[in-house]
Amino acid sequence: MTDVLVLGGTGWLSGRIAERWTDAGAAVTCLARGGREAPYGATLVVGDRDADDAYAPVGSRDWDEIVDVSSNPAHVASALDALADRTRHWTYISTLSVYATNDEPGADESADLLVLGDPGAEEDYGRAKVRAEASVRESLGFRAAIVRPGLIVGPGDPTDRFGYWVGRFALAADAEVLTPQATDRGAQVIDVDDLADFVQAIGRERWTGVVNAVGDPVDLDRLLADAREVAGHTGSVVPADDAWLESHGVAYWMGPRSLPLWLPADMPGFWTRSNTAYRLLGGRLRPVRDTLARTLADERERGLDRERRAGLTRDEERELLRDLLA
Repeated sequence: MTDVLVLGGTGWLSGRIAERWTDAGAAVTCLARGGREAPYGATLVVGDRDADDAYAPVGSRDWDEIVDVSSNPAHVASALDALADRTRHWTYISTLSVYATNDEPGADESADLLVLGDPGAEEDYGRAKVRAEASVRESLGFRAAIVRPGLIVGPGDPTDRFGYWVGRFALAADAEVLTPQATDRGAQVIDVDDLADFVQAIGRERWTGVVNAVGDPVDLDRLLADAREVAGHTGSVVPADDAWLESHGVAYWMGPRSLPLWLPADMPGFWTRSNTAYRLLGGRLRPVRDTLARTLADERERGLDRERRAGLTRDEERELLRDLLA
């Protein structure tokens, strides 16, 4: 039997990866802080990765596969110190945010990475993942796969970004919805279940290397039109240009008072990364409309008018629309 250790395994992506391994007949152990259950069929080992003995319960045996999703370089380094010699293969889930620039359309895995500062200095998300990747390569060499997803989407998304649009169109029904000007803008997403399938598959084959796990580039106006159609929205779509939105305190991409997925015009490379390697490795990309439909069902279950981590509240949107249409 294949023995798999998922460092995490109770979160959104890591839980799905653990599920894929249990579905494949593996004996799966999840090392996590506790508070959430491990997927059905997996064993939960409670451990705090800040503790010196965090890996003691899982460090005295051998593993066929270890998966880590952490963005904390210290956690990644300590896991490698404790477990690198105990596994046949390691998969580290990184991010497209490791790349130094986002202005080159079609850039592949060979593109330059962000430059690291002094060890111990506070680092942003991208640099933290760069440092973690470096630890993986140094410790494991040709026994590791580094997977760099773009925007992960689908049911259960804790960031609330992708689901904002299909949820907002559904909530608005026959009323107006505010959007950014979408010309020459786009998005590049990957369904969480497609990504989990891929991570399990390359772990099973013990593939080594670096791969961008991203979908095909989609024009933002096409994505918004699909979201609107899936949601059954019959009201007007009211676009605003960048300058107007910025002047009214609307943020790009994510977070409160934002329009999710909207990017500055000088970042075409962010949504056009090469996914050639992913496809050559057999990575699946389901139609975006399928993901939108699954996401809408999840948004309805969670509440279309709930408090969100990304996007405008409906009241904020109405106020902006009044100003824009005045």
